[in-house]
Amino acid sequence: MSSPLYLAIDTTHLDAALTLAQKVRHHVGGLKLGLEFFCANGHHGVHEMAKLGLPIFLDLKLHDIPNTVAKAIQALRPLEPAILTVHAAGGRAMLEEAKAAAGTSTKVIAVTVLTSLDAPDLDDIGVGGTPHDQVVRLAALARQSGVDGIVCSGQEVKAARKAWPGGFFVVPGVRPANGAAGDQKRIVTPAQAMTDGASILVVGRPISQSPDPDLAAREIEATL
Repeated sequence: MSSPLYLAIDTTHLDAALTLAQKVRHHVGGLKLGLEFFCANGHHGVHEMAKLGLPIFLDLKLHDIPNTVAKAIQALRPLEPAILTVHAAGGRAMLEEAKAAAGTSTKVIAVTVLTSLDAPDLDDIGVGGTPHDQVVRLAALARQSGVDGIVCSGQEVKAARKAWPGGFFVVPGVRPANGAAGDQKRIVTPAQAMTDGASILVVGRPISQSPDPDLAAREIEATL
């Protein structure tokens, strides 16, 4: 079984991304290519990263009218990402069309509440209740819309897994014990996230900013 640990590649520099991925390739289960990377390197960059032989998680968080999202996903199909993200807040029609537009080998995953947001942030944008409440609402919508799973923080994944036993749950923003939180507000340790029902974990800075990224990846993997 491959590792549930995915490395977040959020740099704009392709050479740096390849160097980092090469260092940790034997201790991660896949590579998450974010918006920074894709805007700088496009399809070419994804193809180059895919040559390492690891599954590609294309984290673009698409959010637009249904037709536009569907056409964008059709344009991405030649890349054959293992995982592709859209925003659950785009609504049922957008989620349904996103899933229909994706290739059969691609999991379409709906982002619920970003791990950089907390209750006051939600209140600022007019969303009532706690992040937990909003994740539960959007998880139900995602399930009904036919996508494969959701992105949520480790603080909500246990409830999401209980409500959706067959779902695929991506948990970003995890931090090793005593690790710096950075801009993340709703964090748990990697081990806790897996215990609570995560399917995969996305880890960036604790690995990429370590003096020894391979050792950092191995230390996190050893706790799972």
